[in-house]
Amino acid sequence: MNSINFNSIIRFFVLILAQVLIFNNINFLGYVNPYPYILFILLFPVNNNRSLFIFMSFMLGLFVDIFSDSGGVHAAACVTIAFIRPAILKFAFGMVYEHQNIKFNNTEFGNRVIYFSILIAIHHFIMFLLEIFNISNIILVFQKTLFSSTFTLIFCILISILFSNKQR
Repeated sequence: MNSINFNSIIRFFVLILAQVLIFNNINFLGYVNPYPYILFILLFPVNNNRSLFIFMSFMLGLFVDIFSDSGGVHAAACVTIAFIRPAILKFAFGMVYEHQNIKFNNTEFGNRVIYFSILIAIHHFIMFLLEIFNISNIILVFQKTLFSSTFTLIFCILISILFSNKQR
């Protein structure tokens, strides 16, 4: 059984702190709010224990919920994207994922953007749907999902480029 490495543990706590102390205080025009803490889920090593990964994703969402006083919407969204992640990885990366040798720093930029976009959009849709929890406000859910997903995608791509280990 593979255990999580030290970098994953550091990433877990740094992303929670950054989300709670910095990104939760950004609210542009009422719709745009970045959630780059989900980079932990997006960049978690593929070949690790799936049960541990889903549990860590739940804990990530739960910590953000506790500090944001958001009632479990982050935990539900994080567990959902952690659960469907293998299907999205297979869709975005194909045979590279099939052979379990995927390294996110070595993947093509376009594939990484597709992978990030799909999971971020699903995360945000579930989160805002549970937060608003009123079908008559579905347009508001879609607006918040679209704008926050775009903003989060930009932040996640920038962060992953800035902190990549790839030698240029």
